[in-house]
Formats: sequence, structure tokens, C-alpha cells
Amino acid sequence: MTETLRVIEPATEQLIEEVPSGGPEAIDAAVDAARRAFPAWRAVAPADRARLLRRIADLVDEHREELARLEARNAGKPIADARGEMGMVADVFRYYAGAPERPNGETIPVAGGQAFTVREPLGVVGLITPWNFPLAIAAWKMGPALAAGNTLVLKPAELTPLTALRFERLALEAGLPPGVVNVVAGPGETAGARLVEHPGVAKIAFTGSTAVGTTIAARAAATLKRVTLELGGKSANVVFADADVEAAAAAAPAAVFGNAGQDCCARSRILVERPVLGDFLAALEPAVAAVRVGDPLDEATQMGPLISAAHRERVASYVGDDAPVAIRGRAPDGPGFWFAPAVLCPVDPDDRAAREEIFGPVACVIPFDGEAEAVALANDTTYGLSGSIWTRDGARALRVARAIDTGVLSINSNTSVRVSTPFGGVKRSGYGRELGPRALEAYSEVKSIYYATGAA
Repeated sequence: MTETLRVIEPATEQLIEEVPSGGPEAIDAAVDAARRAFPAWRAVAPADRARLLRRIADLVDEHREELARLEARNAGKPIADARGEMGMVADVFRYYAGAPERPNGETIPVAGGQAFTVREPLGVVGLITPWNFPLAIAAWKMGPALAAGNTLVLKPAELTPLTALRFERLALEAGLPPGVVNVVAGPGETAGARLVEHPGVAKIAFTGSTAVGTTIAARAAATLKRVTLELGGKSANVVFADADVEAAAAAAPAAVFGNAGQDCCARSRILVERPVLGDFLAALEPAVAAVRVGDPLDEATQMGPLISAAHRERVASYVGDDAPVAIRGRAPDGPGFWFAPAVLCPVDPDDRAAREEIFGPVACVIPFDGEAEAVALANDTTYGLSGSIWTRDGARALRVARAIDTGVLSINSNTSVRVSTPFGGVKRSGYGRELGPRALEAYSEVKSIYYATGAA
């Protein structure tokens, strides 16, 4: 009997669909298909490959509402956010559609001839993606992988496989040859592990928890696979006394409660300079109260449910009876994995809630005195993915941005991701970069060629 994955809707706790659950055998078949398709795909003329990637983008646009509603139901995200993510998916493929025709080598003067370099695809790449931004993060990996001439096997999270499976069909409709894009929905312990260990896979790109990423890096080492890891975060949102405090407070809820806090970029440590702590909290309270938590398909919803009952229980453990809850939002009663947004204050920097990645709508407010302490607190974490700095002092903004150990920073803003700029972390937030032109380097290899001309 074929094993299946039961895909549950977090807002209703009801079954959406059952899909086949692939194990090691399904991964082996997908890798074989990708290996067979690779020679022809790498030989596709750059202009033709670019045209196919643009066609994928067009089809995502044409099916944007269908994909958004599927993502909203499966991942529990607000429909407006899901539409935005599908727009980013299309943007990613359009951006990388320009890559196949861009010059990507260099010429190097050497004695006795001419040397030059070319970039070549790796072969079959394995992509393992999380449940919080299912198709968007898959696109970050698929776009540059395909543009560079690789074929791929994508293993989406078992909780949220639906848009990835739909995308596989859209890729065929766009004209990509069979075997170029292969999707296997299955558990990480079996399907994911086999993909990482498969000797026919040249690279693994993984987004997920630091614990799993550490295991993947160790297992990939046995076959010397290249690895890109985008892992956890505990980002700081630093608010100086000279900042526009009301603007910083108004923006803070979305920076933590967006996607129900299930975001590795969440700025869940809010560091506020002590002289304006009271003003900040006073402005933050109505902003938190205004966050509308509810049905993901309701156009007015700003935050949906958590992904599962087990995850809700874990998040709730940080907001127990002894937690210093200063502000609490509202959430629906009844079916659904709902959790009301919470702000903890005051929080000791060594408290569990301030040090561990909660991955839910819980923020910790920590006061500081002066620039040096702000930097020290921001860096006092094993993670280093994202963060924000709020100040009207341009010189301070640049000093602090250079001093904070993190991969992505925003000044007077809480945004982290843009298609054209690199994204990734340092320390236990992983290594390698996605998006922007540098992502192509992670999906290709440099070959150096020397041509002897007989010149002196």
C-alpha cells in the first residue's frame, strides 16, 4: 500500500489532501531522472533557457491566485501575504532568466598563451525547503540552479508540499523537459536523508533549523557535496533614543508577528535605549492590539495560525504563568492552531526566551544604555541572520551596521529579502548566500582553460 502524507489546514485542523509520501526509492528515481535530463538541459542555448525561465514566471503569474490560496490554506498564512510571495516567485525566475546570457567568465594574461575561465553547472542539485515560506524559498533555490544549467530534486517540507507539487506540473507546462525539475514529498528522516547522502547529487541547498542543518552538513561531507545552509535566527531590532520611536514601534509588530513569527528573520529581540523605553512601549501596545489574527483567506487578516498543534505547544512554553507578559494581542477561539501575539518585558538577556529561537509571535524587549551595550547585546547570540537599526544619526547607523555580526541588516526598516541582493547568515545561522547574482556562484563551478599560443 502506498504511504501518504496527510496535509492539514492549520486554520481549521481539517484534512486538505493526501499526497504520496516518497522515501529513499522515490529519491533514487528522481535523481536518476535528473541525471538523465542533465546533459540535454546544460546544452540548451542560453537564450532558450532564458525564455523557458521567463515562461515559468508567466505561468506563476497566470496561476497566482490559485497558488496563493493553496499556500494560504496549507501554511496558514494571510492571503495577501501569500499573493505577495507568489509575486516574488515570479520575480525570482524573471531575474535569473537574465543570467544564462550574461558574460560569466574572465580572461587572464599569462606567459606563453591565454588563459580564461568559464562557469559550468554542477549537475544534479538537491533542494530541501521549509514549511514557513514553501514555494518562495524553493524558488530562491530553483531559479539560480536552473539558470546555471543544473537539474534538480526538490524535497519540500512534509507539512506543506502542495505548492511545490503544483509547481512541478507548471514547469512541464512551461516547456522544461521531463526530469529537469523533480519534486518528492516525504519525511526528512527518510527522503531528505537519502537526498543528502546520494552520491549522484552534487550539492545540497537547505533552509531550516540549525540542528537539522548541522546534521546535513555532516552527512554531505561523506560525498564532498557543496552545501548552502540558511538556518535559524534570533535577530535584534535596535532602537536608539534619537530614532523616530513611533515609526519604530509601529513597524515592530510586523517584524516579529509576520507569518505568525515563523520566520528566521524575525526581529524577536527588541533592544530599546533606556531613555525612550516607556515611549516605545506606549506606542507598541496599540500597534500589537491592532494586529488582526484570523482566517488566512480573509482579506483583512494580518496573522494566521501556527503550523501545527505541536508547534503551538512549543511556542506557548515561552509564555507561561511566570513570563513577564507586558502586551498581549488577541486570537480566535475554536478550531485552528491559534496563538495570540505576546511581548515580554522586562527580559533578562540570559533568559531562555531571549536566547532561543521561538519561531512564533513572541517578542522580548530588552533595554540598553549607549551604543557599545547595544552592539554587545545584539551580538550576544549564537545566531547572525538579520536585524534592524533605528536612528537618525547616519554615522552611528553605519558604525553599528558594521559592528553587528549578521548577514543582513536594515536601517530604519525591517525588511530582509530582495530578489537582487544576497541573503544569508553567519555563525549558527548558516553559510552561503541566496538571491542576487552571487547565488549563481553556488550552483556552478569555475573551470580554468589555458590556450598555448607560442608567444614569448
